[in-house]
Amino acid sequence: MSTYLEDAANLLRKMVSVPSFSCEESLCAAIVSAYLKSKGVTVERVQNNIIARLNCASVDAPVLMLNSHIDTVKPTEGYTFDPFNPPLDNDKVLGLGSNDAGASVVSMIQAFLWFKQQGKLDFNLLLLISAQEENSGADGISLALKEAGRIDAAIVGEPTQMKAAIAERGLLVIDGSAKGVSGHAARGEGVNSIYLALDDIIKIKEHKFNKISPLMGEVKMTVTQIAAGSQHNVVPELCSFVIDIRPTDVYDNTEILNELKEIVKSDLKARNLSNRSSATPVGHPLMKTLELCSVESYVSPTTSDWMRLSVPAIKMGPGDSSRSHRADEYVTLDELCCGIKGYINFIEKLNLKI
Repeated sequence: MSTYLEDAANLLRKMVSVPSFSCEESLCAAIVSAYLKSKGVTVERVQNNIIARLNCASVDAPVLMLNSHIDTVKPTEGYTFDPFNPPLDNDKVLGLGSNDAGASVVSMIQAFLWFKQQGKLDFNLLLLISAQEENSGADGISLALKEAGRIDAAIVGEPTQMKAAIAERGLLVIDGSAKGVSGHAARGEGVNSIYLALDDIIKIKEHKFNKISPLMGEVKMTVTQIAAGSQHNVVPELCSFVIDIRPTDVYDNTEILNELKEIVKSDLKARNLSNRSSATPVGHPLMKTLELCSVESYVSPTTSDWMRLSVPAIKMGPGDSSRSHRADEYVTLDELCCGIKGYINFIEKLNLKI
């Protein structure tokens, strides 16, 4: 196992040495592809996505997908070192993307190579290292899945401390716009769009969605932005605001949007209706294996590429989400070791009879 851990750490250090922002992952994808090829793995590139296949069983056997992403957000302020040239640490890998989600990428790769060398399974493996996860881009996993072929179940790699998310809330962002009539503030003219928007915002604050998810609870909804006016003496004609909504598995996004349109006068437009919530089916082999491996499970408040999948999945990976999108990002070598061992143990115990 020490060789696998050493390889994982070295590959991760190479990955963080190049910028890999969403839509700019080409250099990092080349590094990962070259590494896999050096291990005798056939690699398929779908733009900046990487696909590798391991036929452990018959061609008609079920397929488990291992998926994580190589793209990152831009580095935040506050780094005490160069995020692409971090200091060498014997106990950690530092740098942008080391935790989110490079640790999952390299751990999944080592688990994949483990089964290439030593493992016999009753199902086949598909490794899909995707781009554009952070920005939900069209040329990320959605594009790669068109070339992936059969998939029956998936593990999505994100920094969860190797706990398993068995559900995750969706994301619905709505732009609201209240329209009034402009006028001179001194003469009391016009219809103030700010007041119209505030009336609707109060209704949104007080609104409760009737359906409660046994797994996720209530839909969470918050107004997070508001903007209006151009100068102090003009009654603003337009007031815009933004609603951040975290749907549950008992609502689809269109249903939520339509319900809100019924209670407000402002114009509401969803930025994207496809960022749905996800949940692992009760009784699925993935759930049974979590119990068998004594893996702690939880409901994730954040989204991932899981929402792009149409098959049962769990979200699980090394690292800690509290370090994501923050300065001085890192993952420990102990966490990488737990990630590699955790994936191998889970896959070995999985009975993927579909």
